[in-house]
Amino acid sequence: MKHRRLITAGIGFLVTVVLIALVRLVDVAPIGAQGTRIGLSHLNQFIFDLFGVNMLWYHITDWLGIAAILTAFVFAVTGLVQLIKRRSLLKVDREILSLGGLYIVVIGLYILFENVIINYRPIIMPDNTHPEASFPSSHTMLVCVIMGSAVMLINKYIKNKTLNKTLRAICFAIIGITIIGRLIAGVHWFTDILGGIMISVTLLSLYKEVISHEK
Repeated sequence: MKHRRLITAGIGFLVTVVLIALVRLVDVAPIGAQGTRIGLSHLNQFIFDLFGVNMLWYHITDWLGIAAILTAFVFAVTGLVQLIKRRSLLKVDREILSLGGLYIVVIGLYILFENVIINYRPIIMPDNTHPEASFPSSHTMLVCVIMGSAVMLINKYIKNKTLNKTLRAICFAIIGITIIGRLIAGVHWFTDILGGIMISVTLLSLYKEVISHEK
């Protein structure tokens, strides 16, 4: 289907907007840390009670986040090497340049949602005394976007079939474990993680559309 990725991005964006509206307006109750008011409270409380809090999984997913950042660093170095060798920013692979733009958008969204609070974490984090912004799960968004975009570029840069399949499998595993692990950790509400996923779907669909037109 023509423009399938743009349609997917549009759906992802629409679902994200609707989710934000629901979280802000529907079934809002003071179930959060220090009585912070959380939308879709019955759904979020049910899933939070189902898993509770597991700081081991919080630390595991933190390490997976570091793996994602290292992956982004590898692509950044790749772009820098190309820039040095080719002596022109315009001669750097457009997939890499577009990837840099994608990362900038993710950072911008992180800053935005740190200042425009949709809701707060279900718990007070260690070494903190006040509730923190929780929507979307920035960790989920970061890992999904970085590892998801990495999967798209592995075919271009890794020609060995065995290594190619192995690296893509690792990327998918990191994404899956992060999503499930962050939910089990209990440091986010279910809707926070869902928001992180939907934003990632939107951004990755747009990125795929951009690099497909650049070939």
